[in-house]
Amino acid sequence: MIIVTGGAGFIGSNLIRTLNQNGENNIILVDNLTNGHKMHNIADLNIADYLDKNEFIERLDNPNFLTHIQAVFHQGACSATTEWDGHYVMANNYEYSKRLLTWCQTKHVPFIYASSASVYGTGNNGFRIERHCEKPMNMYAYSKFQFDQYVRRILPQATSQIVGLRYFNVYGSREQHKGSMSSTVYHFNQQLHTSDEVKLFAGCDGYADGEQQRDFVYVNDVVAVNLWFLVNSHRSGIYNVGTGKAETFNTMARAVMNWHKRGHISYVPFPEHLHGAYQSFTKADISPLRSAGYEREFMTMEQGVTDYLNQLNQAKT
Repeated sequence: MIIVTGGAGFIGSNLIRTLNQNGENNIILVDNLTNGHKMHNIADLNIADYLDKNEFIERLDNPNFLTHIQAVFHQGACSATTEWDGHYVMANNYEYSKRLLTWCQTKHVPFIYASSASVYGTGNNGFRIERHCEKPMNMYAYSKFQFDQYVRRILPQATSQIVGLRYFNVYGSREQHKGSMSSTVYHFNQQLHTSDEVKLFAGCDGYADGEQQRDFVYVNDVVAVNLWFLVNSHRSGIYNVGTGKAETFNTMARAVMNWHKRGHISYVPFPEHLHGAYQSFTKADISPLRSAGYEREFMTMEQGVTDYLNQLNQAKT
């Protein structure tokens, strides 16, 4: 049996979808469905059981709770980078993760969890998995960073696999429930359904209008990395998950417009509240992932956008 926390969320539901496609249905999905719209992410999935997150956490203290677990994919978190309630964020992203990791170590269960490229902050020191590169700029990023620090301390004594995956800018199907936190691809597509205009931020941090750059990675590739570590359970550590390439928002917008065969770009003033708290450039150093043995090529932006928009817009027809 496999446990997927955050299983009704963006990456978690895609992970379960691929497990189903691989013939695996013996899955416990853990989530908080206060936002009931997330049920659309899981209505077509096959699972053995659903557990509310709070019930799941409470039952971890029971020594007889869940046996014969193959692995835990811990995707559940408060993912809003705009959330500044530190108590709430740390309870959901740090304390919960520590407790679940301890449970996995006690039961010798592989633990593969979602970290974030946000731990690098502005990225002024690069995007290598090294302490001097890390300086989070918001509570979400700090919670992920602090859990990575906790993992680093216990890795030398780990009794079973522990893998942290620092996701860069992930886009793809089943993200619509995230609202403002959804990817630019999703927002650009929505904008083109109501107008001929795609809106980007004006320049900032020395970058021209729309020329800020991110490492955009397709969700199918993120899932593939997770499942590779499931098979390669002898590999532990913290790894970046991105393409290793930086693309501009202008390039992404043009890819979406090319799919629609129409549209133009306009630029809106850069928000004041994001000055000093915005990643204008990200580019994953994936050499540790390659050194671990992961050889699969990542999809190009054009491939990922085309596949995603084919699915997204088919669902609208």
